[in-house]
Amino acid sequence: MASAVQFRMQCAICFIPAVQMWLQWTRFAKTIPQVAYCIFGLLTVPRSSLCTPCSEVISYGAGKPEADVVVIGSGIGGLCCAGLLSRYQQDVLVLESHDTPGGAAHSFQKKDYKFDSGPSLFSGFQSRGPQANPLAQVLDALGESIPCASYDSWMVYIPEGEFLSRIGPTEFFKDLEKYASLNAVREWRKLLDAILPMSTAAMALPPLSIRGDWGVLSTAATRYGPSLLKSFAQMGPQGALSATKLLRPFSEIIDSLELKDPFIRNWIDLLSFLLAGVKSDGVLSAEMVYMFAEWYKPGCSLEYPLHGSGAVVDALVRGIQKFGGRISLRSHVENIVVQNGRAVGVKLRSGQFVRAKKAVVSNASMWDTLNLLPQEVLPKSYKDRIKMTPQCESFMHLHVGFDAEGIREDLGIHHIVVNDWKRGVDADQNVVLISVPSVLSPDLAPPGKHVLHAYAPGTESFERWEGLDRKSAEYKELKAERSEFLWKAVERAIGPGFDREKCEVKLVGTPLTHRRYLRRNRGTYGPAIKAGQGTFPGHSTPIPQLYCCGDSTFPGIGVPAVAASGAIVANSLVSVSQHSQLLDAVGI
Repeated sequence: MASAVQFRMQCAICFIPAVQMWLQWTRFAKTIPQVAYCIFGLLTVPRSSLCTPCSEVISYGAGKPEADVVVIGSGIGGLCCAGLLSRYQQDVLVLESHDTPGGAAHSFQKKDYKFDSGPSLFSGFQSRGPQANPLAQVLDALGESIPCASYDSWMVYIPEGEFLSRIGPTEFFKDLEKYASLNAVREWRKLLDAILPMSTAAMALPPLSIRGDWGVLSTAATRYGPSLLKSFAQMGPQGALSATKLLRPFSEIIDSLELKDPFIRNWIDLLSFLLAGVKSDGVLSAEMVYMFAEWYKPGCSLEYPLHGSGAVVDALVRGIQKFGGRISLRSHVENIVVQNGRAVGVKLRSGQFVRAKKAVVSNASMWDTLNLLPQEVLPKSYKDRIKMTPQCESFMHLHVGFDAEGIREDLGIHHIVVNDWKRGVDADQNVVLISVPSVLSPDLAPPGKHVLHAYAPGTESFERWEGLDRKSAEYKELKAERSEFLWKAVERAIGPGFDREKCEVKLVGTPLTHRRYLRRNRGTYGPAIKAGQGTFPGHSTPIPQLYCCGDSTFPGIGVPAVAASGAIVANSLVSVSQHSQLLDAVGI
């Protein structure tokens, strides 16, 4: 999910018209980075657990009660922001309410089983250079790497049947011929022929080059403008014209190509949902074009971080500390302190005041950040906009530890279950994502065991759970009722060797769980902003020295997107020369 900015291609041969085009685009965007970054769709695979607690993370008491920049929250966006600021030699302090860093991407342990609490589908960790995943670029800047296991397929269970879906340019055609029709094969080929050439333009601008002021013309436009114009020239007039649709809903490209095969339309909706939590009429074309380039180009692969998704958090924490940054766990921010109209620090639940000499950066959601601020200092229009922004629904989670005996050896890490195409992939209890990461990283479970995470993202209403006592019989009964569809999906995917009654660990997470551990307003997945119908907010606020990053800001929801948001804020807080030196140092 990302903001949409309309633009018109005037010329792709010389740089002067491109600058004119850039200035024209700014009329449609609320912030400069929205223009620069959104045009090229540098968003990749989504969606986004308690990492093994980092032994090196310091306690708040060991550090001084001030910093150049105070970051509220240790989600991926906050950690990326803090990491780059530390790399820029800023004194940074991250304050995390939980006892483990990572936010929605943290990992946790139960009876020697190590679980991902959130994202499990990744790609681009090993990529380097201008076209790399935003998170990979941040890790590269911090001198950190993540060992990964590569794979190229996932199991799909749909009304038409079940099959092993492989990424790459040719394998999926075989699935289409078998489970759909020859017409579906023709339409899929037509789609790839139309959008893969756009990926050069969609990947032309490194996300690490974006900042939130006019310095972006130096770090992004001047630096990468020639390669961008070259990519447009290579596309030819027709391709360049098609690229103007990058900032519109992807459904418009599908409609313009007259793709009507039901299977193709359903499959594209499923991919959109996996990427951004919305169907093709709500996802930005640039996001989908980037994803297609990542998943359907020759030699492509998916990646899972060895030791679990918590290894990503560990790497970011190491990077922060390597450059002198600090992280304080169990440090709950009660208020953002505003004096003389400026954010000057935060007050902890303990009563301690922590001074921020240059800036406060909130990695909390827009609604939670609003609640941290004194209401009298905020413009009514700002408060009203946040309160009126629609929210995505919440999650149902199932975390299971079970014996691998009797389970087929070719189980595979990922399984996707779609119960009914007609209801829509975003319908309640219709799509289940299942991850068995111990298939690729056996250390996540005891010998001969597996860990499993099944979830329904962004489709569980908070209203159903609101006001319930988590210790009540009513709550437990509702958990059992609302998790049954997850169990059935798991039983279908894992096969007859699986017995839920024999599972050693059985944990059901609800919207109240989301709210409790992630401190997410109403347990939400994030803002429900559809492409073409609104824009994600920028990173500055009406309060000087207060900035925001994370999935409530541009570019939106998903691991790469929030990594990019954190990078943009960090870049915006240092000089253009410092920013340029970093780009030179990492070779982009």
